[in-house]
Amino acid sequence: METLMVDRVHSSLRLFLHRNAVFLCERLCAQFPSETNVQLLATCYLHNNQPYAAYHILKGKKLPESRYLFAMSCFRMNLLREAEDTLCPVNEPNIEVPNGATGHYLLGVIYRCTGRMSAAAEQFTQALTLDPLLWAAYEELCILGVAEDADECFSEAIALRLQQEHTSTSTLEKSNFANENRILSSSLPSSLGDIVPKQMKQLHVNNTAELPGYPHVRATALHVQNSTTSNVAQFDTPSPVSTQTSSIVPPPLFRNAHAYQNTISGDTPAKQKANGANQPLRRKHLDEARLKKVSGRLFNQSSESMPRRSARLSRDTTINSNSNISQFGGNGTDHSSGSRYEVIDEMWTDNMPATSSSVSSTDGRFFEQDKAERILSQDSKVAVGIRELLGLLRTLGEGFRLSCLFKCQEALEVYRKLPEPQFNTGWVLCQVGKAYFELVDYLEADRYFELAHRLSPCTLDGMDIYSTVLYHLNAEMRLSYLAQELISIDRLSPQAWCAVGNCFALRKDHETALKNFQRAVQLDSRFAYAHTLCGHEYSALEDYENSLKSYRCALQIDERHYNAWYGLGVVYLRQEKFEFAEHHFRRAFQINPRSSVLMCYLGMALHSLKMDEDALEMMEKAIAADKKNPLPKYQKALILLGLQKYTEALEELERLKEIAPHESSMYALMGKIYKQLNILDKAVFCFGIALDLKPPAADLAIIKSAMEKVHLPDELMEDDL
Repeated sequence: METLMVDRVHSSLRLFLHRNAVFLCERLCAQFPSETNVQLLATCYLHNNQPYAAYHILKGKKLPESRYLFAMSCFRMNLLREAEDTLCPVNEPNIEVPNGATGHYLLGVIYRCTGRMSAAAEQFTQALTLDPLLWAAYEELCILGVAEDADECFSEAIALRLQQEHTSTSTLEKSNFANENRILSSSLPSSLGDIVPKQMKQLHVNNTAELPGYPHVRATALHVQNSTTSNVAQFDTPSPVSTQTSSIVPPPLFRNAHAYQNTISGDTPAKQKANGANQPLRRKHLDEARLKKVSGRLFNQSSESMPRRSARLSRDTTINSNSNISQFGGNGTDHSSGSRYEVIDEMWTDNMPATSSSVSSTDGRFFEQDKAERILSQDSKVAVGIRELLGLLRTLGEGFRLSCLFKCQEALEVYRKLPEPQFNTGWVLCQVGKAYFELVDYLEADRYFELAHRLSPCTLDGMDIYSTVLYHLNAEMRLSYLAQELISIDRLSPQAWCAVGNCFALRKDHETALKNFQRAVQLDSRFAYAHTLCGHEYSALEDYENSLKSYRCALQIDERHYNAWYGLGVVYLRQEKFEFAEHHFRRAFQINPRSSVLMCYLGMALHSLKMDEDALEMMEKAIAADKKNPLPKYQKALILLGLQKYTEALEELERLKEIAPHESSMYALMGKIYKQLNILDKAVFCFGIALDLKPPAADLAIIKSAMEKVHLPDELMEDDL
């Protein structure tokens, strides 16, 4: 009963019938309250999203599996301290973490959630050492920015180790099989009668039922079942005494054995009458023939290469049993009971040596050799599979590691090495889209995110970044459609509400956007990007205090979330706290040292701190990192203007005009430089173009004032231009 219930519980879990699994497992624990069954019940509770129930029944258990399940229950209930104490008790420092690699992985996640990044990295490394195929551990190491090269984590040495582990397991299985085969071969003659008692019982019933009026047939069947297998007696006609001590099981009897014997020997109904009259003489000749066979087998080994009648009978009996039963099973000819007994007796005694020898030696060697060949073939296939899997993980791991280090161009080159079936998957395409997003190539990012969403429309990971891409492209209609689609798929996912928030942010409805981002935070409080988006909206509403809080919450979740460091720097820059701004921009730059935007803002902070040479150097790096980014060119021109290098500033603005010809602020700055050079007509012309491009309301009044005062020689221009 216990085995049956356990099997049904596992079956229900496999079929996602979690409530059924919980019900059956509760009955199981009530009837058989062992800790193993309690572990199974806790597993059912966790599958059914009832971690509190699993917590209650596992509290105080000491077995490793129970400790792991209890820690998982605590983690699901956000009881991180209790989960940590369960996995790694303080008063028992030498106790092993339960469940091996998965236990170390869970402990690493707990350390990361509590801000102990170095300890988390150590646990993830330990988990990956124990199980090189635990991708989640390598992924966490990449997110922390401390992962080794994928070539080392998924190297040929790892493949050899996994192959050796599999080979050792396979060798153990092979050894167990050989031992079982030897035991089976040695005990076969004495145990075969016990293996199939039901089949033999049914066989006796069939023979008796098919031959009514011949009670001796039952005795014949029993006589055949118990015939001896000794080296000499097996060639003689069995006697009633010897048959009582033997346990060799013969081939299956046929319902009309006499007719079957006539068919094998080629007798016709006409011949049967003549043979019936000469039975004693025929029996004498058969006995003499058996003696010759015995002497030939014992003293002439070459005779074994000759085909034996018993072997033919054995083969024919196996192949033609069904046809002979249907042909001769209904109407047997009327013969005496003595002749029928002798025919059956002759057939089985002649067949006995072949049966016993083939089962005990030939068939045993054949199956053992076949099993060994299959194990070797399986080992070779497993070795090839291990290398192929590690090769795939090596490529994916290296690409993901480079992406987390923001080496996006190198990551793209690695992802392009993937085979087409792997590249055209939602996860890989989203990673490619993120890489282009970090490279500020929003058009390419949009292309790959759209393809990923089309191939895997129900995959929500990465859709928050996709919505930000559409926000930067001002694709309001597509962003609105994406938000509605994500909400219809899973309205409890934070990615869907981030898309809705970006949709309202694009419409400049910052309050509604903030509410949607806060909804995403409520659904997943550890979703760092949602906290950052809340900070952006607070900043747009000039609520800098709450903006700072949101950015700091994001950094508590993910210390390497450079967007939050950047947001803090922007807030401090607007508050004219330039030293704080420079510090936070530099932290963001250390995490993502290839971002042209971060270089530009760091240069702006340095310029505000009157560190113009360092600011110019940083602007040059920003321009070299992304020649299509107009912001560093404009800021460089501003710095050159402050250094009174007017000609160089105008040259930089002319290069900027080729990239962004419709920027009003660029023409306003050119007008100011021409005013300083006393080229008033060009200054007025540039101010006019700036007004025609419809600048923001805050800049509009400044540009008009500068244009009105352009002919006043002693008037200074506003610093905001």
